[in-house]
Amino acid sequence: MATMKEVLYLAMKKLTVEEFKDFKYYLLEYGSTDQRAQSSRGYPVITQADLENADRRRTVDLIVQTYNQQPLEVTQELLLKVGRGDVVDHLAQSKPGAPMQIDSAATPSAGATGVNTMADGKHFVDKHRIKLIDRVNNIAVILDELLEEDILQQEMYDKIRVLPTSQEKMRELYSGPLKAGGIRCKDKFYSILEKKERYLVDELKEMK
Repeated sequence: MATMKEVLYLAMKKLTVEEFKDFKYYLLEYGSTDQRAQSSRGYPVITQADLENADRRRTVDLIVQTYNQQPLEVTQELLLKVGRGDVVDHLAQSKPGAPMQIDSAATPSAGATGVNTMADGKHFVDKHRIKLIDRVNNIAVILDELLEEDILQQEMYDKIRVLPTSQEKMRELYSGPLKAGGIRCKDKFYSILEKKERYLVDELKEMK
């Protein structure tokens, strides 16, 4: 059975990096500048210090702790503000106490984009490991997104960021988080590569 935190965390994982930033912005404003909320709900306020470095798990914790009577309703209202009515609908079908639902896009055979990431029994990022290590250039923004997606923890992020070359950063990423995280971690990485290294990914897809 899904707990409240599990249900809300699954909703947070459906948001893009930019949508999650917008969600946190509206959460910060919720109950503070909204006079209607102040007068009729009397909700406490989550501060900027609380949210500044909050990842998705921490954000869920703050929502449940602060709005413990109506965390689901608060989350649904803010999801509508960021234009994710589809996630609101999903929440309505996955209330706490119900069996958890797994999205088909999260299965090992498909990446976060819904594209099959397996070929010849190997994941795309494993099959093209050498070329990706050698040719990925936008490693800084890729690391930022991996941190936002909770694939990297802050300590590992800081460790990789200080390495001097892109190749060394990629090798550390492969030997640590990607190796430990399994298929779902690689699927997320692949999804980010499609956005940040589109031409390289397209070229590698055409290789046999």
